[in-house]
Amino acid sequence: MRIIVIGFVTFSIWSVLSTYIYVCKINGLCYDSIDMQVEAVNPKSTISDDTLHKALVRGIKIIPNDLTIHFAFDKYDLVLNEDLDKYFVLSNEYLVQNALAKLDITGHTDAVGNDEYNQALGFRRAQSVQRYFKSKGMLANRIIIDSKGEKKPLDDNNTVSGRAKNRRTEITIKK
Repeated sequence: MRIIVIGFVTFSIWSVLSTYIYVCKINGLCYDSIDMQVEAVNPKSTISDDTLHKALVRGIKIIPNDLTIHFAFDKYDLVLNEDLDKYFVLSNEYLVQNALAKLDITGHTDAVGNDEYNQALGFRRAQSVQRYFKSKGMLANRIIIDSKGEKKPLDDNNTVSGRAKNRRTEITIKK
């Protein structure tokens, strides 16, 4: 046991001494004064706020609002527009910053037709939006698609305007 203690003490002294010699004597980094020329401070370049007591926040992106895309009767072809392009940019920025977030795309239909057909049509509508986001560079594993078919209408399916509101795809970001 005495040999271990002596060895440890010897190793510690050797480590400190060799570090001192390397840093101070060989590299000359100890006890050297450095002459520095300081320029006048421009008052416009100084920080006027109290940054010491404020929380540092680096451009945290806010979750974009949900987007609803409407479709024509019995169609699933996506009509591109400026709102969709803007939503892609905002949602992609948010997904890049938040590794666990996913883009959720859910297709809906009106009540015309049978349940199975409407379920499939809602899924094809969600797929068309998914293809758009993937074509713009969004990773497929960040996109979840689903279909509710005619199960979750927004409006009355007995009116023309109500059915038009129900033929949609909703895009949301899930944390």
